[in-house]
Amino acid sequence: MGHMVQVRGGEVWAEDTGTDTGGAPPLVLLHPGVGDSRAWDPVLPALTARHRVIRYDARGYGGSPAPTVSYTLVEDLWSVLDHFSVERAVLVGSSMGGTTALDAALAEPDRVAALALLVPGVSGYPDLEVPEVTARIGELATAGDKDGLVELFLTIWGRAGTPPDRDAERLLRAALPAWFTTYGHQTESAPAFDRLGELDLPCALLLGEDDQPEVVRCNEAMAARIPGCLLVRAPACDHFPTLRVPGTVVELVSGLLSR
Repeated sequence: MGHMVQVRGGEVWAEDTGTDTGGAPPLVLLHPGVGDSRAWDPVLPALTARHRVIRYDARGYGGSPAPTVSYTLVEDLWSVLDHFSVERAVLVGSSMGGTTALDAALAEPDRVAALALLVPGVSGYPDLEVPEVTARIGELATAGDKDGLVELFLTIWGRAGTPPDRDAERLLRAALPAWFTTYGHQTESAPAFDRLGELDLPCALLLGEDDQPEVVRCNEAMAARIPGCLLVRAPACDHFPTLRVPGTVVELVSGLLSR
């Protein structure tokens, strides 16, 4: 069962699902912006069977209230780790969660034992924006057309799914309000893309072959810059890897830990 954890000027919902496993660092699951911590449900039983696992909802997502002050995702991560008395963790970050994981590893490398990055974002990568798509998102958001936004995002990020793609749609629909409530409160971290060469820890990156082409190129560039990074290319996978290839996700995390 989860409970609320204090963060600066607010609180987030968090859950510590596993027992301590012989001193191994716990896994901390950082959800994507296209979902909340329920995105981990398909892989949670396999991970908790062998590891202590902590997951939480970023502000505005899932069980976490919308922010009322400015905050950074990394600062909230440290607050959650401190709450659970975790000095060092393996960070498993999907999309937005991958961005947070990388920012954290660059900021405080001693606290991050390893990185599992699933279709990750990264601050400071120049070519993710598609002007036409950005304009269309703006139009739909201004009109308050949530159905239109969900439909658009499923065509961009959910192309490996088979309609009706209920699980992906449910995650997206639940995440939508957070995009509005966090706007103007969430403070971006310093650009990380040009600093990826500084990382010195076990790292694996899962790329979805059916993901948005700009994300695929970004992920290839990231894996090339991170020293010793294992790149796993997952066919029939888009921006929802835990829905599309849960077995591959579990293998990637387990393989990373055995390193």
